[in-house]
Amino acid sequence: MTATEPNIDREAMHARYAAERDKRLRADGNEQYLDIVGHFAHYLDDPYVEAPAREPLSDEVLFAFVGGGFAGLLTGAKLKQAGIDDVRIIEKAGDFGGTWYWNRYPGAQCDTAAFIYLPLLEETGHMPTEKYTKAPEILDHCRRIGTHFALYDNAVLSTEVTEIEWDEAAERWIIRTNRGDEMRAKYVGIGTGPLHRPKLPGIPGISDFAGHSFHTSRWDYDYTGGSPNGELMDRLGDKRVGIIGTGATSVQCVPHLSRACGELFVFQRTPSSIDIRNNHAIDPEWFATLEPGWQEKWLMNFTILQTGGFADEDLVMDGWTDISQRIRDRVLANPDQEFTPEAFLRAYHESDDEKMLEIRARVDEIVRDETTAAALKPWYRQLCKRPCFHDEYLQAYNSPTTHLVDTDGKGVERITENGVVVAGEEYELDCIIYASGFEVGTPFERRSGFDMVGQGGLRLSEKWADGMRSLHGIHVNGFPNAFVVGPTQAANLISNVPHNLTEAGETIAMIIARAEELGARRVEVSEAVETAWVERLEAGGRTFGGDPSCTPGYYNNEGGEIADSSRRSSLGFPEGPVAYFAYIDAWRDSGEFEGVDFICDS
Repeated sequence: MTATEPNIDREAMHARYAAERDKRLRADGNEQYLDIVGHFAHYLDDPYVEAPAREPLSDEVLFAFVGGGFAGLLTGAKLKQAGIDDVRIIEKAGDFGGTWYWNRYPGAQCDTAAFIYLPLLEETGHMPTEKYTKAPEILDHCRRIGTHFALYDNAVLSTEVTEIEWDEAAERWIIRTNRGDEMRAKYVGIGTGPLHRPKLPGIPGISDFAGHSFHTSRWDYDYTGGSPNGELMDRLGDKRVGIIGTGATSVQCVPHLSRACGELFVFQRTPSSIDIRNNHAIDPEWFATLEPGWQEKWLMNFTILQTGGFADEDLVMDGWTDISQRIRDRVLANPDQEFTPEAFLRAYHESDDEKMLEIRARVDEIVRDETTAAALKPWYRQLCKRPCFHDEYLQAYNSPTTHLVDTDGKGVERITENGVVVAGEEYELDCIIYASGFEVGTPFERRSGFDMVGQGGLRLSEKWADGMRSLHGIHVNGFPNAFVVGPTQAANLISNVPHNLTEAGETIAMIIARAEELGARRVEVSEAVETAWVERLEAGGRTFGGDPSCTPGYYNNEGGEIADSSRRSSLGFPEGPVAYFAYIDAWRDSGEFEGVDFICDS
């Protein structure tokens, strides 16, 4: 079926989109989710490693990085490559990995092809076993990076930073932790991204449930049996299990639960868009033919294609590039049409209409029960919510022991001592699993667990009260010798976040190497430079999410009003990611680091 066929009633389709959005709008927006404290505080505990006893540290390092996920590993690796060896990563978990340390639920795997998602493949000599590698392999790769670049040597694990404070007299950062540490560092980096602090739905009665419960980011294999490697969860055979949430996490673990549980109840507020996964093993002989520099080539190819650019071939060939390919084909099919933003938007909408018809048709092809199939169809544009890709999720609903409990957009009514109530009907359960994701739209200091105190006692939370302000998403005026690693106010707006982190790590490493070469005491940016960068980004208007026509979700502040501060905190480079990567590469290679001040002794 194509979007040019006359039987596509776009007006009716878009009216259905609006109706489905409206029934899901809530006045409480992000406030519908609970901060994990009190009764649920144990959901933040590390179930995998017991923190070893040690004496508090009071030493000094050249560079300290908070966060042991890809941001910290990439920055550390780039620093080591630049000849900076005195690097310490501080991580609250018991090992490196970030999101992939916590996400060990059955079926967890990357949604972006491993060849571009897993960083530093050439440097570490690793070949992914599959196109979309599973979580244990991703965690192993994080450890591989740590070992290859000797980042374990000075790492401080099972340690949570509670405050970072600038000592003006000594021109050093003081880092305090929950282990009584008071370390010092000339430079600090922070990479506490949004996917590490779990959140819970604020369902009435959530504390009343007398059965077993856990969050997917702290999967309880002692209760379920099985392991992250995919073995059958053999302790669920006589259990009635409920899972709340049908986002990317649930999509991946539901098939495993379906095979294991006596009965499984999936409580759905909004169905995910489920496209074909088509995973496959990697052929070692083919992999051996890749020439040096292949990963950078693949990274740029993906970024070009995903953001609407043109390339001779699609090296990655996945669901992320599919929609862009459709848009390009539609534009090129009308060569006489002027290529304007309006024409591109029209091509996007028409291509998306076509794609979502296919997504919904796929549900009918797979799910045998008509009522269940109807409830599993997503009625929104594909990029309104995180697209999902799976070849077993929809099939799970053909099992007689797997039940979809669709709430028609209302969500779970309440939780009782015995189970879950939807539309007045109680479902008695032995176990409730919360697949409610991680905090995304909450303030930085709440997600990270610490605040940062810069010059003159200015807190980062105060500095960013009206939204993030930076140069390149890395430097913040008033916080000398400090670096932020993340996608915002830089490239942003690509699904392959590690590409952003790689470039940020490279930038930081080159700046610090230059600072040490000059004998600089401080590296900082002026308020004028910071303001100019933010204004440049604001003028471009490229920001993540915020489409009011979309169904509610974390992409658009749960359908609520998007404050200027939130938009500012998700800005991307006006000309797009490809242009940003070219810009920052030229900015670094010039050796001048325009806008950054290196303060040396006169």
